[in-house]
Amino acid sequence: MLTREEDVDAHALRRQGWTISAIARHLGRDRKTIRAYLNGEVEAGQRRQAPDAFVSFLDYCRQRLADDPHLWASALFDEVVELGYRGGYSTFTRALRRYDARPHCDPCQSTRGRDVAIIAHPPGEEIQFDWLELPDPPAEWGVGGHAHLLVGALAHSGRWRAVLAESEDFPHLVQGLDQVVRKLGGTARRWRFDRMSTVCYPSSGQVTAAFAGVAKYYGVGVDVCPSRRGNRKGVVEKANHSAAQRWWRTVPDDLSVEQAQSGVDKLSARMDERRRTVDGTRTTVAELAFSEPMLSLPALPFPAELSVERTVTAQSLVPFEGNFYSVPPGLPGARVTVIHRLGEDFLNISTAGRAVIARHRRAVRGSGQTVRDAGHVIALERSVLASFSDRAPCKSKVRRPPTDAALAEAERLRQGRATGSTAERVVIDLSHYAAVAEQLRHVGPPDEEENTE
Repeated sequence: MLTREEDVDAHALRRQGWTISAIARHLGRDRKTIRAYLNGEVEAGQRRQAPDAFVSFLDYCRQRLADDPHLWASALFDEVVELGYRGGYSTFTRALRRYDARPHCDPCQSTRGRDVAIIAHPPGEEIQFDWLELPDPPAEWGVGGHAHLLVGALAHSGRWRAVLAESEDFPHLVQGLDQVVRKLGGTARRWRFDRMSTVCYPSSGQVTAAFAGVAKYYGVGVDVCPSRRGNRKGVVEKANHSAAQRWWRTVPDDLSVEQAQSGVDKLSARMDERRRTVDGTRTTVAELAFSEPMLSLPALPFPAELSVERTVTAQSLVPFEGNFYSVPPGLPGARVTVIHRLGEDFLNISTAGRAVIARHRRAVRGSGQTVRDAGHVIALERSVLASFSDRAPCKSKVRRPPTDAALAEAERLRQGRATGSTAERVVIDLSHYAAVAEQLRHVGPPDEEENTE
């Protein structure tokens, strides 16, 4: 590439009659380079632009943003990286703006410009928890109209983890809290919630007796947000936003609960790479979270009793937390209750009348194991074998004409159809009606016959 000074000299020497070879020798450049600058093919001071790698992905990005105008650029970036895009995130967002790939949305522009306040969060001081209701889950999850995600975020560093749950009742809340703090590597000194009924009385904000026992068990304090002050726990709200936009918005219909949990775990780990500036020092969320002083956790979770209903499969199995557990045969399609006390290694399966019909050692959650009792296996085999027959199946490709008895019965039917009965005969001659009418004309009423006698 020629500098602007060299470009000026080359044009001046050319006007003075120098040849291209002479100019090239004088400037110490290649003749092709001098010719390109003299012909105006290349402009001095500007580098040749490399081919734009984004162009091949432009149509896909426009289609995705046309289908969903509010899809996050980071979520779209994750998709195009899997499709083979090798550029950086900043290059990708610049290309989206340069090609005007995102449709304009007028209603969303009115929410900008609000005042915000900065709340100081010392390291290791607070974890913010919140339930995120996810609409329209896959039908095979069997959770109804909403899935439930418990999100916990460290207020100082911004690191967050999340756990999927079937409902938002007290046992599932306790199970989710324990799993979230273990994913975070410990617990902060205080937990912050909004006014959920499983934690406090919504009218007064006072902690319930049941949850007070949970807080004492983990050795933490509980803070409840003021009424209608969701911004007080803005760290976890932002984590909710990330989970909803970067993960839930792109969850396919054929994804299982365990696969979805793996997806949100990967997203939360990827979010630890976000950069932060603290006191003029560049760092990341992971480094900030590593430096937070966290309290140690009990060896076992709080012993809340988890109770969920399940349907027995045709193989006499009951699904629970990504595994299958056997029950006695004869119950396919029946509704049973799986009872598990958190922290215990066993779980019970009972009928609607609370009669325990099976007890199993609990497998690792989401491991896909099938836990069978030896007695259940033997009973199921006996039940299945008892319904079988050792007779050979009937042959279908044989010739079996009607037997003599069938031919005799067919002949009887033909004769009966030919002769017919009095009740079934169809009268087609009007003389029969005339004969019957003549007979009735000579027969008097029953009263007149009695008077004559």
